[in-house]
Amino acid sequence: MTRDYSSFLPTRARAAEPRATINPLQALGWQPFFAQQISADELTATPPVRVVEVHRNGLHVLGESVDTTLPPRSDVTVGDWLMLDPARPRSSRALQRTSLIKRRAPGTDRQEQLIAANIDTVFVVTSCNQDFNLARLERYAAVAFEALITPVIVVTKTDLVEDAQSYIDAARSMSALIDVVALDARGNSALSELAPWCKPGKTVAFLGSSGVGKSTLTNALLENNSIETQAIREDDAKGRHTTTRRELHTMPNGCLILDTPGMRELQLTDAAEGINDLFADIRDLTTGCRFNDCQHETEPGCAVLAAVEAGALAPARLGRWRKLLAEDAFNSASLAERRSRDKAFGKMVRDVKKLKDVRR
Repeated sequence: MTRDYSSFLPTRARAAEPRATINPLQALGWQPFFAQQISADELTATPPVRVVEVHRNGLHVLGESVDTTLPPRSDVTVGDWLMLDPARPRSSRALQRTSLIKRRAPGTDRQEQLIAANIDTVFVVTSCNQDFNLARLERYAAVAFEALITPVIVVTKTDLVEDAQSYIDAARSMSALIDVVALDARGNSALSELAPWCKPGKTVAFLGSSGVGKSTLTNALLENNSIETQAIREDDAKGRHTTTRRELHTMPNGCLILDTPGMRELQLTDAAEGINDLFADIRDLTTGCRFNDCQHETEPGCAVLAAVEAGALAPARLGRWRKLLAEDAFNSASLAERRSRDKAFGKMVRDVKKLKDVRR
């Protein structure tokens, strides 16, 4: 079923909005969605706090008159809301999320890595050089679609090439639902070009490889140079990891910004709907296939293959769609297997503990 993405393309504004009069929790991104999950008594006993930074040794949280560090937790990431339990901080209840960006963690242990939660807009940043990779941009966009986060492609370093339009056109070919913004991250245009998504109380995130200008853009929106930046390597246009942790920053107008470390590897998991929404043109073609279980390989009456033959669908785009779906299916199955194994192990531990208690 096609999901509603009508809110993904906002009306453009020419300047960042002034800070609105909002309370401290709203300034941290508090919404009615979160308020509906708690009672008045719970609000008093366990005040809501938001995870604004994840350290190796703890979670930095902020709330109304709260600024503290909690013990680290694998089930919580930057952007999450917790109901702070002063007596048992580690047991603070995590509220249901509006969105979650995640990936299969690098390595072979089949773990899932949480990247960020409760994000309204993802700025997928790429540059007009060797970093530009349409397949990688599609991965980021699919993750955003799956989480119902508004994706925006930001093309930087347009001043360094003669034909920036070819990069912009390639980015726009991904989906009619994705807005594409081209700018010089070092100039003054970032504040006005990205203003439609940077509203007071909203949370936006910059994702992309190292060296594409994420930290430079964050500094431009913060209107200072608080985040360190570095130049890319000239031989291969690859950047160095300037940002080493995920942290929320606050714009002068009250919008929250998440600057993330560069990610060249983004293994998809549990993102099938997002992939199909990104490739809506292929998904719509599949409804015209003769067989309901058509694999779009060699079957007669395949509408997808017919579109390729007619020149209406690029073979490369079909190949990228197939690859992402296959990768997502494999990773999702692998993670499901791990979850099942961990669940069985947890049950065994509990049973052994109960047996010991009985014997005592």
